[in-house]
Amino acid sequence: MKILGDSNSGNCLKVKWVCDKLALPYTWVEIDTMKGGSRTAEFLKLNGWGQVPTVELDDGRTLAQSNAIIRYLARGSDLIPGDPYRAAQMDAWMFWEQNSHEPYVAVCRFQTVYLGKAVSEIDPNLLKRGYVALDHLERHLAGTQFLVGDAFSLADVSLLAYTRVAEDGGLALERYPIIRRWIADAERVLGLPPVR
Repeated sequence: MKILGDSNSGNCLKVKWVCDKLALPYTWVEIDTMKGGSRTAEFLKLNGWGQVPTVELDDGRTLAQSNAIIRYLARGSDLIPGDPYRAAQMDAWMFWEQNSHEPYVAVCRFQTVYLGKAVSEIDPNLLKRGYVALDHLERHLAGTQFLVGDAFSLADVSLLAYTRVAEDGGLALERYPIIRRWIADAERVLGLPPVR
């Protein structure tokens, strides 16, 4: 399997982390998205959306969209709850991540890390919505170790990717002790060095 990704992208790292956690063999192919690497004719044959991550399976089939990829790769593992209701709760968090977290937390980071903007140049509404997402996470995690109870799942992988680096985009994590505890727990489960 090949993972075509940008090693600075949280969405791409989700796929790497799941493969590493489940000991799935892969070859990482670095794609420089800022220099048009995901817009070449060769890449667009693999993923017509022109986005990373993209996975090319050993049989030549491809899959895109980070949460769909990790959902596929983790089938049958303990990263997906066996109970259908718990699995649906996991999916709900993964959908929420793409709709209500990533468009703000990740976009703030994109503007500073990829575009080189100062935090003061970020649209204040993006920062405000990022804090709304972090506030929601903090409230939820106050009553549970991980997002879906006491068992680590793909929901945690999905939300960890950009939450752990939210400060890169100007979102202060010092005001979120419960999120910081969850980040440390999730990094431990995945064998990641602390980001800070």
